[in-house]
Amino acid sequence: MPHIGNYLGALQQWVKLQNEASPKTTLLFSIVDLHAITVNQNPGQLRSACHQMLAALLAVGLDPKRSIIFFQSDVDAHEKLMWILSCRAQMGNLSRMTQWKARVMQTPLPVSH
Repeated sequence: MPHIGNYLGALQQWVKLQNEASPKTTLLFSIVDLHAITVNQNPGQLRSACHQMLAALLAVGLDPKRSIIFFQSDVDAHEKLMWILSCRAQMGNLSRMTQWKARVMQTPLPVSH
């Protein structure tokens, strides 16, 4: 669930962006449910949390008549693109990414004898 930091840092800005955008501009907002399954999730709780997030986005002022709000898992192309990109991500490129290096440093390396 979003907290005050989310509201001040992003959600408030999204509503402003939507309200100031030209009527010809299409804005897309995604509820990233697939990103949540990088750790074990109770499917019922995840579904409920996604619906609560949708309610929160509507409550802060995102208007489905002005913006498209969708669940990431509803777009099959996302999963297909992820597969293609994961097959193409080479270790040399990953080792130059700050996020990858930070994650690797958190994981203890196996000790060989």
